[in-house]
Amino acid sequence: MVKVSVIVPVYNVEKYIRKCLDSLVNQTLEDIEIIVVNDGSKDSSIDILKEYAEKHNNIKVYEKENGGLSDARNYGLQFATGKYIAFLDSDDYVDVNLYKRMYEKAKAEDSDMVECNFYWVYDNKTKKDIGQKYKGKKQMFEKARVVAWNKLYKKEILEKAKTQFPKGLRYEDVEFFYKLVPYMERVSFIKEPLIYYVQRKQSIVNTQNEKTKDIFTVLDNVIQYYKENNLYEEYKEVIEYTYARLLLCSSFKRMCKIKDKNIRKKLLNETWINLNKNFPNWKENKILNTNLDNKKRYMLSVNRFTYKIYSGLYGILK
Repeated sequence: MVKVSVIVPVYNVEKYIRKCLDSLVNQTLEDIEIIVVNDGSKDSSIDILKEYAEKHNNIKVYEKENGGLSDARNYGLQFATGKYIAFLDSDDYVDVNLYKRMYEKAKAEDSDMVECNFYWVYDNKTKKDIGQKYKGKKQMFEKARVVAWNKLYKKEILEKAKTQFPKGLRYEDVEFFYKLVPYMERVSFIKEPLIYYVQRKQSIVNTQNEKTKDIFTVLDNVIQYYKENNLYEEYKEVIEYTYARLLLCSSFKRMCKIKDKNIRKKLLNETWINLNKNFPNWKENKILNTNLDNKKRYMLSVNRFTYKIYSGLYGILK
């Protein structure tokens, strides 16, 4: 069996894909397969993929009609034969020792998942992203960085959870990760940053519009999943805290950057309504009120009046 399968979705990244693939074909880990899914690219990406596949027998190229990042990842999963699965976006690149380090850590500690730190790569600077270590499944909700590409997953965990990335939605990593949490017993960490997360101004994550509201659907899907699998009561407290944290922090900031005033106003209203409709007593959440830091103090300060002020859009919320 292959040790690690790395799934790389590709769409119109002719300027970046060579650096990504070079970092993969030069990995020091033996028995690694690189599954590249061309998601209907309209540039020369597919020609570059075929060029690399001809030179490297561990690269497998698959083509499909455009369906988005989630659809491409899901498509690639069916071809993965590795004991462990990793995802990498095609405009990012990794240290040549990444998957050897991750695999050896997973084997040594019998890990269901291994997480590593990474670099944010901008045009004129690079900065480290050092995550918090967490213990237990519930702390994963509070402290884990919810991205798919800085982790190595045991394949049998993905199969046990029976979850895939939600097609056509942003925040796909949020839904994917939180659905895995109940099935992960052992998580390991690598301190060194070994992934280079390239920031592109034109990328989806840096473009804010009405699709930012997908966070509502993604979180509803997570809640529904926990209810259907009789897990909701056990995890309700951490789900409530996570719901409030995401709506009042990360997605809130993104919504405030939407240029269209009407869409911005609409989504900010929906954020406040959804939070208080689904969790009317969220301010009493035990996690929110324990070990207060600046983020939690900010969240506790939010009410109907201060929400308008924090949005920076005075008077738009009725």
